[in-house]
Amino acid sequence: MWRMVITMFWAFCLGQVQALAAEISDAAIVPLERPKELSVEKIRLGRRLFHDTRLSHDNSISCAHCHDLAHGGADHTPHSYGVGGAEGVINAPTVYNAGLNLAQFWDGRAATLEEQIDGPIHNPVEMASNWPEVLAKLRADASYVESFARVFGGKITEARVKEAIAEFERSLVTVDSPFDRYLRGDATAISEVQKRGYRLFISYGCVSCHQGANVGGNLFQVMGVFGDYFRDRGGETKADLGRYNVTGLARDRHKFKVPSLRLVVLTAPYFHDGSAETLDQAIRVMAKYQLGRDIPDEDIADIIAFLHSLVGKMDDADAHE
Repeated sequence: MWRMVITMFWAFCLGQVQALAAEISDAAIVPLERPKELSVEKIRLGRRLFHDTRLSHDNSISCAHCHDLAHGGADHTPHSYGVGGAEGVINAPTVYNAGLNLAQFWDGRAATLEEQIDGPIHNPVEMASNWPEVLAKLRADASYVESFARVFGGKITEARVKEAIAEFERSLVTVDSPFDRYLRGDATAISEVQKRGYRLFISYGCVSCHQGANVGGNLFQVMGVFGDYFRDRGGETKADLGRYNVTGLARDRHKFKVPSLRLVVLTAPYFHDGSAETLDQAIRVMAKYQLGRDIPDEDIADIIAFLHSLVGKMDDADAHE
């Protein structure tokens, strides 16, 4: 009798702990909200600049070249290609929800979206240009001169170009995903398989790095917590040093910004090196090197089903009026 009572007591306690853990985990991911107080006029101007190839030296590459808004805001290649077909050294992350990141670039070297824009403009394997060249082209376009005068009340300047593009990028928030509707109380918004995938996402510990409104993007983490990813992969490059290239601190070696998973089902290949061609492969690598465990095939399938529920609306600038 007493054995049964004790067993029931511990079962009750365990149930309470699991319920508390689930409650805490639920709070770790919150719905995306449409950004407020953005200027529709700046968004429209920024959208035009985002798609303008004149930002590159030979008028061939726009921001949208590597961040295709119709395909998840990425370019679906391991490394992006710039002016003259030059190949970059790192995978282009999605531009959607980028305004929610704690910093920009995989190594976090740009604190803001405005600061980030300098990178591709000057990079010889991206746009291979400079601000005097870019501004001269834009100032020669009467429609741009008129637009900047109307929107900013003045001339075309580097700071204003950056502000317009960044304002457009901040508007690219993928709200109203099925999972967000589920978090807001609609139990029918996602399937039972997706619910199980979400529970597995929590129980395996994925949520420890992928949380917040952006389901990632809010912290840095070492690639290879439970194993030497770079030794096993081979061919280590300077880009593989990650945040170490920014800080010079030994603890930042191989450390990268944790990517958002909001549109992960749309943005293959994966990781900073673009080495994982499929989401299935990416999850297996993450399980091995970040969690120190294997995940069965059926659990991976359910987790992927959950990740599909994170995809929200991908609006263009005109949707923000």
